[in-house]
Amino acid sequence: MASRVEPGGADHARAMDAQYALQRHVYDLTRKYYLLGRDRLIRELGVPAGGSVLEVGVGTGRNLALVARRYPQARLFGLDISAEMLKSARVNMVRAGVEGRTLLGRADATAFDPQALFGEPGFDRVFVSYSLSMIPDWQAALRQALSVVEPGGSLHIVDFGQQEALPAWFRGGLRAWLAKFHVTPREDLFEEVERVAKAQGAHARCRALYRGYAWEAVIER
Repeated sequence: MASRVEPGGADHARAMDAQYALQRHVYDLTRKYYLLGRDRLIRELGVPAGGSVLEVGVGTGRNLALVARRYPQARLFGLDISAEMLKSARVNMVRAGVEGRTLLGRADATAFDPQALFGEPGFDRVFVSYSLSMIPDWQAALRQALSVVEPGGSLHIVDFGQQEALPAWFRGGLRAWLAKFHVTPREDLFEEVERVAKAQGAHARCRALYRGYAWEAVIER
C-alpha cells in the first residue's frame, strides 16, 4: 500500500485530526447504527472488472474494504483530509488483505490532482459517503469529485437528508446532535447535484431513502 500527501485545506485538516484522533478507534462501532444507505450504495456501484474506485472521504476505510470484498478485481483508491483517519484506513486495508490493490492519500476533497496523488487521470466509480455534510465548501468537493469520473463512469453520493417524512421532534433532535460533530445536512444537495451534472454534461438521479433520513444521488457521465 502507498500513500501520498497533497497539501491544502490546512485549517479543516487540523480540525478533523483533532476530532478523530480518539474517535477513529470507535468510529465504525458507533456509526453503523445511523449512517444508513452506505451498504446500499456499495451494492449499486456496479464496478466493471478491473475498474478503478475512488472514495472521497475514506475515513476508517470501512466502506472501501466492503467494496474490495464485493468487487474483488477492482483497483481501490481513497483520500481523506485527516491524517488520523488515514491511520485507521491503512490498518483496515491490511486486515482486509487488500493493501496490494489499494492506494490512500491525504488531500483536500475540494482540490486534488488524481494524477499527482495516485498516478491516475480519473476513475470508473467515485463515491462520497456521509462526507459532504462535513466539508465546509461541499459544493466545490462535489464538482471536484465529478470532474475525476471517467467517461462512462459514475459518481455516487449518500448523506443525511432533510428527514422530511419523519416527526419534527426526531428531525430537531438529530440536527442538534449532528451539530456537535460539525455535521450539517445539505438542504440543497439535490439542486446542487442537478446543477453540477448539467454543467459537466452528465445525467443525475436523486432519491430520498428511509423517509428522508438519507438522500442518495448518482451522476453518470
